Amino acid sequence: MKVRRVFLFDIEDELNATAIKKQTTFQQTKYSMGACICKEKHVATSRRSVRETEGSNLSQGQQSVGQRPVSSSSRRSLPSHSHSRSSSRAGANVDKLVLETLKLIRTLVDNEQGPPQAMLTLHRVAESEDGWLQVVESLVVSIPLDDPLGPAVITLLLDECPLPTKDAILLLYKRLKLSPISPAKAYNSVSCQRNIGVVLGCLAEKLAGPNAIDILTDDVVKYLISNLSDKLDPAVILHSLVALEKFAQTSENKATINKCLRECNPCPLEVLEKWWRHDKYSLREVGFCAQWCLDNLFVTENREFSYTKEDLTNINVMLNSKDVSEYLKISPDGLEARCDASSFESVRCTFQVDSGIWYYEVTLLTDGVMQIGWATKSSSFLNHEGYGIGDDEYSMSYDGCRQLIWFKSESHPIEMPCWKAEGVIVDLELEWQELRKSTSNSNY
Repeated sequence: MKVRRVFLFDIEDELNATAIKKQTTFQQTKYSMGACICKEKHVATSRRSVRETEGSNLSQGQQSVGQRPVSSSSRRSLPSHSHSRSSSRAGANVDKLVLETLKLIRTLVDNEQGPPQAMLTLHRVAESEDGWLQVVESLVVSIPLDDPLGPAVITLLLDECPLPTKDAILLLYKRLKLSPISPAKAYNSVSCQRNIGVVLGCLAEKLAGPNAIDILTDDVVKYLISNLSDKLDPAVILHSLVALEKFAQTSENKATINKCLRECNPCPLEVLEKWWRHDKYSLREVGFCAQWCLDNLFVTENREFSYTKEDLTNINVMLNSKDVSEYLKISPDGLEARCDASSFESVRCTFQVDSGIWYYEVTLLTDGVMQIGWATKSSSFLNHEGYGIGDDEYSMSYDGCRQLIWFKSESHPIEMPCWKAEGVIVDLELEWQELRKSTSNSNY
């Protein structure tokens, strides 16, 4: 099976794709979600904010992937002191607001929508140092492990809160009791540790530069590296690894992390990279990230780069490394991509189709928000503005998490169940001008 030419498609959660019309396998990416919804102004990014979630993996025929980075340069700093909001009653109210935001985030699809009231209230609470700490602790405790939009909500809320001071972050570490042994007992569950990884990664991204050096303490480094054990839950491993990756955006932190990894025997990343092609999807995404870090960030001696070992003989189409946005990670075989930045990244494949009937298959590794479809070369991908497949007249896409079809930047609801980690086929019939999608259990 060959693919003559392929088109673009965007995703925002982990996936694997197999493009089909004469036998070609593709893999694709999982993406990060989180957009800018500010309480001072009703910005037109509400629906795209949900597109950015941490980590997305995908396989593809010719598709595109999208996410959009969030700038924190204009955020206000927190006042260093304020009255305490740490009562159990106040904490329960904040937990309720966090869960309400998580519930409502799926409905933010219209550019004219303002942020939900629960989100605005959380922003007000977080304007004081004690309030910010309370919101972060609530995010750690309240966000469930099984909701695909959980990491997105953490990223979104933290990005829109005032910029914390270094002292506030160090106080957060003290409350969480981060150490190589484990965090405090109250935060020792799998969901809490996953959420701690998301929070740390978000803080590293917001405070990149000199401040990131100050907040990467010895205890935090050792805590995150201890979480790379293959005996732990894959969700904890994944988000701890992504947090280390984001801290390593600062060169001093990168050197510190590299030094700690070299002291480990064996190197935990070399153990985890063996999971890349694992049948279990949660392990597969960990393997992808570990391999990418070894090839690009935490390079070890006497290890071959992954791309030198790949046999590309039978690969007819792959993701185009020369036509890709800046924060996208592409696998060494060119068939899988992933984004862990809070941005709407995109990539095209190396071929396109001009006539006939074509389809490709994408295997979803997770069930989060992503947009999969077809587009012409005229379709624009503006990652920093959150535009990708389905956001202009030259493309159309499907988001099975929120059950929406996207065209000309407008969403159209469809009555289908939310997709799950399974196969999705995207069929394009050029003569009839039809775009159809199906899953393992349905056709529509």
